[in-house]
Amino acid sequence: MVGGGLRVRPGEVSLAHHGVLFLDEFPEFTPQTLDALRQPLETGDCVIARANHRVTYPARIQLVAAMNPCRCGMSGEPGYRCLRGDRCRTEYQARISGPLLDRIDLRIEVPAVSASDLIRPDKAETSAAVAQRVARARAIQRERLERLGAAATTNAHCPPSIIEEIAKPDAAGLTLLRDASEKLAFSARAYHRVLKVARTLADLDAGETVGRIHLAEAISYRMSAERMAQAA
Repeated sequence: MVGGGLRVRPGEVSLAHHGVLFLDEFPEFTPQTLDALRQPLETGDCVIARANHRVTYPARIQLVAAMNPCRCGMSGEPGYRCLRGDRCRTEYQARISGPLLDRIDLRIEVPAVSASDLIRPDKAETSAAVAQRVARARAIQRERLERLGAAATTNAHCPPSIIEEIAKPDAAGLTLLRDASEKLAFSARAYHRVLKVARTLADLDAGETVGRIHLAEAISYRMSAERMAQAA
């Protein structure tokens, strides 16, 4: 995944540099493989150390991972009860370590698609419209960071000092962020990642400031449905 071998070569993470690395059935990878993703997600580099040399490969990626809620894949489905109960879901999801999960900004639970969903035509936003909105938001970020003299071009790659300046929330947002940080025990990494996502959501709305609504959405992306119910 991260590279290596007797004659060191880059792995899948570096081959996906400036692109998307998609991993399906995420918990089925070995814990060692998954935890090896922590450094690339944090620094954008893969460092492979050997007794007589050290090699660094670029690995600035967008990680997209998919997984079932439990090993049988049916946890939470209406009318279905897993024979192992909650233990099936808990043990399966525990294969993703806390430090790795802390580096994943958006966690979205997607319900199963039913036959009626496929039959009933729904109006949806086109991919072209989404791409145009994202391009505008990225242009806003690039121009803002150029004015500040930052090396980064997106909110995701900003150092903490800059993101704290450009994503300073309003009074209502600051109160929400403080309460959520205490209740959900955010790490310093989680705190800054919430700010980055909230700043990006504000950019998608073409907003000058980060408001409470942007922070609330960013915080919700770091929580499972179960934790959201507990927090409420």
